[in-house]
Formats: sequence, C-alpha cells, structure tokens
Amino acid sequence: MARPIILDCDPGHDDAIALILALSTDAFTPLAVTTSAGNQTPDKTLNNALRVLTLLGRSDIPVAGGAQKPLARELIIADNVHGETGLDGPELPDPGFEPVSMTAIELMASKLRESQVPVTLVPTGPLTNIAILLTSHPELHDKIERIVLMGGAAGIGNWTPAAEFNIYVDPEAADIVFKSGIPITMCGLDVTHEAQIMDEDIERIRAIDNPIALCVAELLDFFIVYHRDPKWGFTGAPLHDPCTIAWLLKPELFQAQDCWVGIETKGEHTQGMTVVDRHHLTGNTPNTKVLFNLDRQGFVDLLVERLQAYN
Repeated sequence: MARPIILDCDPGHDDAIALILALSTDAFTPLAVTTSAGNQTPDKTLNNALRVLTLLGRSDIPVAGGAQKPLARELIIADNVHGETGLDGPELPDPGFEPVSMTAIELMASKLRESQVPVTLVPTGPLTNIAILLTSHPELHDKIERIVLMGGAAGIGNWTPAAEFNIYVDPEAADIVFKSGIPITMCGLDVTHEAQIMDEDIERIRAIDNPIALCVAELLDFFIVYHRDPKWGFTGAPLHDPCTIAWLLKPELFQAQDCWVGIETKGEHTQGMTVVDRHHLTGNTPNTKVLFNLDRQGFVDLLVERLQAYN
C-alpha cells in the first residue's frame, strides 16, 4: 500500500528536487504540501511550492503556508544559497492554482484526522510548523507514523561551526520535535554531504528527454555554483533534502544508527547544535534513527530512474 505522506518544505533548490522525487512514484500518497520560511521568505517559499506543483501538473495536492517566523527568534533566510526567488536558475511556471484557505497546521491536522492509517511527515526546512502541530494537537500524535527530516549533524555544521541551518533557524521548534516521542529519522549533514551531484551527473539528468529532468538540471546548475566556494571543499552540490525521500524509497542506500539526539537552545557558541549520542554516553534512550554513509552512485541512479518516470 502506498505510504501517506505530508511534505513540509521551504523551497529551495533541494526542497524542489525532493518534491519532484516524491511525486515521481506511486510508493507515496501525497496528502498535502505545507511551507515554512527558511531558504527564502514565507511568501516566496509558498509561491515556489505552487510553482513546482504546477510544473508537475499536481494541482490536486492541497498546499498551505505556515508560520511566518521561528517560534522565539527572528527569521533567518538562506538567499545567499538559493537566490532572490529561492529557486533561481530554471524558468518555472507561475502558480496555476491557489493555496487552500487554511494554515499549514490546520491542513496537516485535517489530513491526519482523515487518514485511516498513520501518516509520515517529511519536513525539509525549519521545524516550526511541525512543532506547532505537535503542541497544538497532542491528540493526533498517534496518527503520525514517523517524522523523516532533513536537519542537524553529528559532526560539524554548515551555518555555524556547530549547527546545521534548519535546526539553527528554529532550535526551540526542533527541541519540541525531538522530545515528542514520535519515531524520527534524521538525514543530517553527515549523510547529505555525501549526496553530492557532480557535473557528469547533471549532464546525465539533462540528457533525459523530459521538461522535469531539464528543470532539475537547471536547478543544479545554479545550486552547484554556491558549493564550489573553496571553503566548503565540495566537488559537486550536496542534495540534502532528497535524502529524506531516497531513504523512504531505498533505505538500503544508507547506514543508520539509533541514537539519542538533543537540541542545544542556549549555548553561546552552539545554538542549534544537534547533540548526537553515538556511544550512549548520556544513558538516554535513543529517540532518533540517524543516517550515516550513503551509496552515492545508488542515490544518483535512483534520482535518474525517477526522473525518467516523467517521460
């Protein structure tokens, strides 16, 4: 049976590719797409989700915008990575349909209530919407099968030395999510930095004869430029957010370890750090399946296979 999912995102190049990957297969039943601020401002991330779904011809999926800012902090965006629109690079269509007349939290709650089986939440931006959902609707926790998120790191950060962007933007929200007791799979930088797309991979995608694959190639053309900065040491562009969908489709591409993960909300130098207890030093019960190590070629092959499905 197809797995019901709700995609909560802040498109963003890699969010857009995660959406394209998720909607390329009948392995999922997409119940909703909700958006948060993060890679760009909330109006732009909502518009970008609508543009991507319009490109895919999926106006049947309800879309709603969520929180305008983090729970307790001012908004930080990553326009230096994703450009003025948040999806600079390809020519995307204008939205062909409107968001629904409810908030992201209301839409997620209604879809959870309606579902006959537990739903998987897939957040690929800051966790603000998910935290508000969990705190405002505790009666729906048992309707959530798992939260498969992109965020955090067991090692070094990418926004500060200690913190990954999504968790850094709203650590209080992340703290709520990781303390919720709901099963979590964490696709952190330890594994997403291995999901690099190289120049030859982009050309392989561009050679697929459909407009969706061309859009992905052009997204990657833009995205790779930022990551070519020598300070990062990348050869290609790490595709963070699609790792969530890849794990759901092919968990055998990854290695995983059950760990306790805590969120640092008060550290002077470590705000937003995900403290990953790999050696069970705290004595805390593991609350997260943390992904490490990726079969990069298998990941690329999966992306190419799914893009060919749009032919």
